[in-house]
Amino acid sequence: PSLDHLMGTDSMGQDILARILYGGRISLAVGLVAASVAIMIGTLVGAVAGFFGGFLDALLMRLTDLFLALPSLPLLLLITFLFGQSMKNFGDNVFGSTTVGIFLLIVIVIGGLAWMQTARLVRASFLSVKEKEFVEAARSIGANQSSLIFKQILPNVLSPIIVAATLEVGAAIITESSLSFLGLGFPSDVPTWGRMLFEAKDYIQMSPHEALIPGAMIFLTVLAINYMGDGLRDALDPRKGH
Repeated sequence: PSLDHLMGTDSMGQDILARILYGGRISLAVGLVAASVAIMIGTLVGAVAGFFGGFLDALLMRLTDLFLALPSLPLLLLITFLFGQSMKNFGDNVFGSTTVGIFLLIVIVIGGLAWMQTARLVRASFLSVKEKEFVEAARSIGANQSSLIFKQILPNVLSPIIVAATLEVGAAIITESSLSFLGLGFPSDVPTWGRMLFEAKDYIQMSPHEALIPGAMIFLTVLAINYMGDGLRDALDPRKGH
């Protein structure tokens, strides 16, 4: 580190601060989009299971248990290895960028393997709220099922969903960083924080700042997002009496 390069340079003479800022956009975008995918799938599955119950509830919960039993990181590595080149070609043909194809693959797979906790949370909330008096009142005046789900129950279970979303963002950033660190994430010319760690591991004794800085950024970002989740949980908790 020097006055010309505040965070120093890497082994190829590239400014680490510039790469940190550029890679942060990608890492945060992966976290936000993957968390959105997970929340949408989890909310849909949990809402259907909690509202309709019966056989459909049992089927969806056994499907959730099946996904919970899958080892997410090895499966993510396998899918990325098998379909990485295909998605690069897809991104190049459709969007004119191989990075977009890899981005879509990573966020879809991370989101598709992280919705189960949200589904269980939403199911439990739906089971509780659908027995409340205002839902019975809406049902008694002829409200249809879609109105009950989207106008009566869902707005009253948004607070745990919002908290789960913030926690999913941090988990998705860590997962993407792990994937890039193992060499199966974004291409080498895309400086995500995980990729920077992967490139710095061979120089950690000579230039430890190359690994410490992106590692610290991952740590601080995920910590800040988790604190946001805790704050939202306290702010949206009706038992706090604000």
